[in-house]
Amino acid sequence: MSILKLQGRTRAQESSGAIERMYITMRHLFNRGFYKPMGVSGETLRESLFTLRPEIYGSIADEKAELEGLLYVIDRLPKGIEECRYINLTSDEGYGNSHFKPIIPPKRRRNCYRIDEEQMNIEITRGRSEIYDILTHLTFLFIESHKIMKRVLIDEDGSVNRDWEKLEFAANQEELSQAQREVALTHTASILGRTFHELNLVYPKFSTPGNPDRFLRIIWSLGKMAIQETIDNKKRIITFSPVLRERLGHHIHGEIWANNIKLKLIENDLMHRPLHIISANMHSVMNTLYTPYAFKTELKKKKVLSIYEELSDSGNGGLRNKVTKAALDKGMFFIEDKSGTNIDVQIFDTAKLEAGFNNTNFVNLSPEEKPVIIVMDYAFGEQAYETMDELLKPLNHKDKEFRMNVRSISIMGKAGILEGGKGDIMIPDAHLFEGTADNYPFKNELKKSDLDGHGINVVDGAMITVLGTSLQNKDILKFFHDSTWNVCGLEMEGAHYQKAIQAASRLRGSIDENVKVRYAYYASDNPLETGSTLASGGLGTSGVKPTYLITEKILEQIFNS
Repeated sequence: MSILKLQGRTRAQESSGAIERMYITMRHLFNRGFYKPMGVSGETLRESLFTLRPEIYGSIADEKAELEGLLYVIDRLPKGIEECRYINLTSDEGYGNSHFKPIIPPKRRRNCYRIDEEQMNIEITRGRSEIYDILTHLTFLFIESHKIMKRVLIDEDGSVNRDWEKLEFAANQEELSQAQREVALTHTASILGRTFHELNLVYPKFSTPGNPDRFLRIIWSLGKMAIQETIDNKKRIITFSPVLRERLGHHIHGEIWANNIKLKLIENDLMHRPLHIISANMHSVMNTLYTPYAFKTELKKKKVLSIYEELSDSGNGGLRNKVTKAALDKGMFFIEDKSGTNIDVQIFDTAKLEAGFNNTNFVNLSPEEKPVIIVMDYAFGEQAYETMDELLKPLNHKDKEFRMNVRSISIMGKAGILEGGKGDIMIPDAHLFEGTADNYPFKNELKKSDLDGHGINVVDGAMITVLGTSLQNKDILKFFHDSTWNVCGLEMEGAHYQKAIQAASRLRGSIDENVKVRYAYYASDNPLETGSTLASGGLGTSGVKPTYLITEKILEQIFNS
């Protein structure tokens, strides 16, 4: 038994070491300014990924292609990147004012620009975590491309097998009939080491309205780039612009973002009022506060949860507009981000609400005592420190210092759960920072008992703040779950938020030392369960109930404070 335990622990230590090596390597390559991912300089990254075998990349170390992982990565990288030999990571350097059209990946808000046939520029405005995220995804993509190349090349002269010729023919057709598509899929299945059935299932997930056969074209482009790399020595190169290297870590975008919020508060005479900051999505607080006004008649026939479910469906634009209009009429200000942080903000002046919130002391408060709620969209990894740190600082404006009267900070987000399934809730009492012994215990105003009894499983314990969600594997997660650290889940921002909050409240004196903090997460996946990782798809409506339950509890506490 002890030998088995030791093996498990050793595997967890190996994996932990691989993650650490990856981050040290990525920082070194960033400082160097460029590298070739499939050359000697990219070898450490590749080997670390093979050692790790992260759950999200499934069969990365096998000969067969990893389909779900490929879909996960393609959704987070700009369209067309598989065709590019030169990938340039830049700061915000003015491409927005050029003829280049921004390409925004479906699952990551970042501006990318296709400079020419061979080059893609990706704008980094959210800090180091964004660089780690991109480099990890690109390393995976290039490893997969070389798997394709190895299966189709016959000799060193560049001769290819028949499967590749058939795929090449299909990928270069404008439109394919059902029969042609199935012939091409048969050959592609042979190239990828997968079954025809598996390809048929994944095929529509890659399709776009203008490009139904995108999957074939992606596989062909990846193979073609790897063949050129091997036969013609045309290596793919990743570069980091000099401006990006100079600016990183200077909080340039975070400072502009935070100042815009403070100026809006001053302009509307809200800075002195009790301020409550919530990091959440852009709909749950607004919907919870304004559904009673916007849907008075509907609420007589329907339960409020079914209205929330309808509002979470992106197809119901009319319903969403109805709530937004009600909110803008009754005290909401919307600040669309123009700083580059990609974090939009809503400010709610609750003195303009007609009635109080369920079971709260709201009605007894004078307008001056009524809370002002600042909702910021999700930050990304280390960006959480930059944005919260800048937001909590005083602002010097027109020779006067304005201090934020912050009474509470609430963080609601998605996280991976280690004990339960999708849609469950986690209430942390500490954040641990992966790869270090750094730990941030805190008094969480939200308790497990606050959320129990609503038909949703609730767990509590420590949360691990990981350097990148796509790098986790079962061995590390099992170690954290089974060890005395008592970890119940993993996410990317908690320790960074808490670091900024502690610095502002306990060291710098920017905000009240006794500021209340609330953290709650709902589970988007369980990485310890095969088939339940992030790559297996979104939450769907199973995320609606926990999201709104957490939101209601946060608002109840704010209105009773």
